[in-house]
Amino acid sequence: MTDPALNADPAEIGRFDALASRWWDPAGEFAPLHHLNPLRLEYLARETQIAGARILDVGCGGGILAEALARAGARVLGIDLAPAALATAELHALEAGVRLEYRQVAAEALAAEQPGRFDVVTCMEMLEHVPDPVSVLAALAQLVRPGGDVFVSTINRNLKAFLIAILGAEYLTRTVPRGTHEYARFIRPAELGRAARGAGLTVVDVTGIVIDPFSRSFRLSDDVSVNYLMHLARPAGERP
Repeated sequence: MTDPALNADPAEIGRFDALASRWWDPAGEFAPLHHLNPLRLEYLARETQIAGARILDVGCGGGILAEALARAGARVLGIDLAPAALATAELHALEAGVRLEYRQVAAEALAAEQPGRFDVVTCMEMLEHVPDPVSVLAALAQLVRPGGDVFVSTINRNLKAFLIAILGAEYLTRTVPRGTHEYARFIRPAELGRAARGAGLTVVDVTGIVIDPFSRSFRLSDDVSVNYLMHLARPAGERP
């Protein structure tokens, strides 16, 4: 059941918290994120400046992307609503000697607290897990400074995406746990772009991610039919 006072599904939070101890196991349930992470970094480095940037990672989970961004020279804050996942992220960063911050706070609450605070805001593989992705996009637009960049990734909504992301990944290859995704929450690029523009962001780029289910390798592509990344920007000259 969804908490009406918070843009989050307690069942989703509980699912990720239950797997918190497995976040950094490259052969465990989050193996796809470990395989995907170098590609996400490649895309971010292609589209924006990472080193020295103040970056917010929304829905950071166990910290796979957040920690990589910190290693690349960014000043990183990772936020999530799953306390056990955040505890795992903090412990791993401490053991690895990587300096960054984590907080248990919703994007909407942080946007009210620190508008225009960040040079770059990332929100990867999260929008398809929240009841109201439009609300999250509005928060991302508030959190980034004028002239700053927002990056989101999610899954397209069509038959091919259902066959690959749910039937293939969850039932045939079992690369992700069953129940990870709900088809109705997948988001078409046109819908995401429309919501982003409604939040005051401009669409800079849309790039697809193609997954080879057998080798579990990932590559950037013009094919956005299943997984895709979107680079958004807040126009310069706006007031925070």
